[in-house]
Amino acid sequence: MKCTYLLPAAFLLDYFAGDPEWFPHPVRVMGFAITHGERILHGPDDSPTREFLSGAGLTAGVVVSSYWITRALIQLAYRQSRVLGCSIEILLAWTCLAACNLQQEAQTVSAALEQDDLPLACMRLARIVGRDTHALDAQEISRALIETLAESASDGIVAPVVYLAAGGVPLAMAYKAVNTLDSMIGHRDARYRYFGKAAARLDDAANYAPSRMTALSIVAASALSSCADPRAAWETWCRDGKKHKSPNAGQPEAAMSGALGVRLGGDNYYGGELISAPLMGEEFPHATPAKARHAIRLTTGVAMIGLAVGILIAATSRSRRSAA
Repeated sequence: MKCTYLLPAAFLLDYFAGDPEWFPHPVRVMGFAITHGERILHGPDDSPTREFLSGAGLTAGVVVSSYWITRALIQLAYRQSRVLGCSIEILLAWTCLAACNLQQEAQTVSAALEQDDLPLACMRLARIVGRDTHALDAQEISRALIETLAESASDGIVAPVVYLAAGGVPLAMAYKAVNTLDSMIGHRDARYRYFGKAAARLDDAANYAPSRMTALSIVAASALSSCADPRAAWETWCRDGKKHKSPNAGQPEAAMSGALGVRLGGDNYYGGELISAPLMGEEFPHATPAKARHAIRLTTGVAMIGLAVGILIAATSRSRRSAA
C-alpha cells in the first residue's frame, strides 16, 4: 500500500480505536522477547565487555527480527489477497502510533486535576511516566504531564510517522523495537549500564531527527494556537534544547516550555532515587493544570502537522523512485 494512503488510514483507525488493552499489540511481543532474552543473556557475574556484547546481540536480534517478521507477514498477506494485505498493513501501522492513547491518558489526568482529585491524578499519571508519582502535588503533576506529552509526541507520534513514510510498516516496527528496548534496558543504573548501552545509543540515533522535527512542529502548532507563543517556543528551544542529558528529550521539552511559558525540568524520583534534570525555561513560572490542558491541545496540533509532513515525505519518496 502506498504510504500516502497508509498514513491517513492508520491515523483514522488510531483516532477511532485508540489502543485497546485486549488487542495483541506487537510491543507486548517485543517486551516478552526482551525479558526472556535478558534472562538468558544477562548474567550477574558477567564482565562489562560481556554484558555490552550480550546486550548488543539482544538489541540487534529484536530489531532485525521485528523488521523481517513484519515484512514477511505483510508479503504473505498480500499473496492471499490485496484486501487482506492492505488490512494487515493498516493494522500494523496503527499499532505503531500512540496519538489517541496519549491524548486519552493525558485528558484523564487533566480531568482529575480539575476535580482536585490528586490521588486519582497520580495513579493515572503513573501509567504514562516512569517517575514516582504517589507524592506529587498539582504543580508537579502538571509538570510531569507536560513533559511526557512533549517527549511522547516525538517517540509516539512523529517518529513512527517518519519511519512509516520513509520505509513503510517494517521500518516503523523496527523503530518501535528500538524504543521498547530503550525503555526496558536502556537505563544508566548499575544493572543496565553496560547491558543496555547499545539499546540506549541506538535509540538516541533513531530519535535524533524526529525529536527535532517534533520541536519544530511544536513551534508551528504554537503559531496556530491562541494559548501558545511560537516565538518563545523557538527561542527556548534554541537556548535550552541541548541542556538535557539526553541528546533528544530536551528538544521537544524546551520547545513546549517556551510555547506554554512554563518552567520544566528539575528534581524527580525514580524508584525512590532522586534524579535532577536541567531546567527548561527557567525564567517562566511553574506549571499549572491550565497549562497542562494547553499542552494537550498543542500535542493534537503536533499530530496533525506530523501526519501532513509524513504524507509529504511519502509522496516525495515515491516521486523520486518513479523518476529513477
